[in-house]
Amino acid sequence: MNLQQLFTIQRQLDQHIEDKHQLHKEDLVPRKLLALLVEMGELANETRCFKFWSVKPPAEDAVILEEFVDGVHFILSLGIEKGYDYLTELPKVKAAGSKTAQFLQVFAQVSAFEQDLSKENYVNMFASYMKLGDMFGFSAEHIEEAYMSKNEVNFKRQEQGY
Repeated sequence: MNLQQLFTIQRQLDQHIEDKHQLHKEDLVPRKLLALLVEMGELANETRCFKFWSVKPPAEDAVILEEFVDGVHFILSLGIEKGYDYLTELPKVKAAGSKTAQFLQVFAQVSAFEQDLSKENYVNMFASYMKLGDMFGFSAEHIEEAYMSKNEVNFKRQEQGY
């Protein structure tokens, strides 16, 4: 995965949003952290991996991938905010077990990053999130393609008064 390319593209979207909404002097980290958690909840809801009480199947892979890359947008944006956008690769991490366990692991990593905005916590959060995508069968190429596509949608939304 070309992280540098993704950071560059995310920086352009962030700049556009900050310019449009005059947010240059505001600390957006708390809002971006909450947005990431909300997106992760939406992703979990689409996967239905925790819904032991239901027989309804998960959403289609395309829907799950789109929700997944919404989280990637906010993780990249947080990296830019904290100056970690020079990263070129992430460590491989071991899965926490089930998909549900991995979701809980990522939620814990986001919380750890919120408490201590260190590079180590950021990398752990990002790597754990990418492991979650891997567990759903998303390759780096699939994630990059979906990210690029959703980024275009996000720019259009900004132009349409989203």
